[in-house]
Amino acid sequence: MTTAKKPKFSRILLKLSGESLGDANGMGISPESVLHMAKQIREVRDLGVQVVVVVGGGNIFRGLTGSERGIERATGDYMGMLATIINSLALQDSLEKLGAPTRVQSAIAMSQVAEPFIRRRAVRHLEKGRVVIFGGGTGNPYFSTDTAAALRANEIGAEVILKATKVDGIYDSDPKKNPQAVRYDKISYLDCLQKQLKVMDSTAFSLCMDNKMPIMVFDFFKPHNLKRVVMGEQIGTIVS
Repeated sequence: MTTAKKPKFSRILLKLSGESLGDANGMGISPESVLHMAKQIREVRDLGVQVVVVVGGGNIFRGLTGSERGIERATGDYMGMLATIINSLALQDSLEKLGAPTRVQSAIAMSQVAEPFIRRRAVRHLEKGRVVIFGGGTGNPYFSTDTAAALRANEIGAEVILKATKVDGIYDSDPKKNPQAVRYDKISYLDCLQKQLKVMDSTAFSLCMDNKMPIMVFDFFKPHNLKRVVMGEQIGTIVS
């Protein structure tokens, strides 16, 4: 009698960009895109894996772009953080329609729509089988949602950060511009920093490096890829 294969990870943090919730141009909120994500998340939750999600806000507003256009940087960053809450609520709605109980926790207090971020409460939700979405970034300007993902992953004891992208891993140059680009199966934090491979910003990266938090970069847009990663298949690139 063969025993069913167990997932490789029991607690993961999934980092989604805001653009991945958007339309073909990465703008606004596309119900189809959100549903696609929710289905993949629910699929791994049903395996008994505890899932935490950190979502960006670039499909609605990006603080850096705002500051380039004359908005004060801190104000722009707060606007971007509020955009991540809108995305978090959209994803929560989709997940709960699929029967996956979900809680949104915000780094910025807004008790009418989301719980405040409380680490112990978040861990309790996970233990009860709920998906937890962290919105509002870190709650501070000048920090990206990548940094929020690195911070929260370490705080709640995730085993890995799964960075969802539209490419199947990390390449030595842009595979869309260079057909000869080479994909890495595995790469060290230091190599990523030295080669300036834009996996995450340097603050997020340093946090992961200092705390030995592995990052898996993979193509989230292929059906069932999240499940394949969680089951331990070698797809994408692991940074460790």
